[in-house]
Amino acid sequence: MTDQEEKIEGTLTGKQKKFLKGLGHHLSPLISIGKEGLTENVFKATRQELLSRELIKVKIGNNSNIKKQEAAELLPAATDSSLVQLIGKTLLLYKENPKIDKEHRISLPR
Repeated sequence: MTDQEEKIEGTLTGKQKKFLKGLGHHLSPLISIGKEGLTENVFKATRQELLSRELIKVKIGNNSNIKKQEAAELLPAATDSSLVQLIGKTLLLYKENPKIDKEHRISLPR
């Protein structure tokens, strides 16, 4: 694993990533990155969804001018989230929100 990949993936352990991938498998993308690329509106919408759900999928459109690796670096950094997975042009992002009720919060394995 390169230093760049480690930086992108954040501080989640392998066990935690595996758990989150399982939860995220059936999710539909909530955010779409279009031909405008990563705009402030995309960052704002991503932050909002992460606050309410903690785990979201983001889809990079075919007509988008941003490369998937670039989005995988910039979006988690701008939203203070962790990249769980990048498959094709779909990113799975996680950000813990301690303000969510315990019954709705994602409880990560240690």
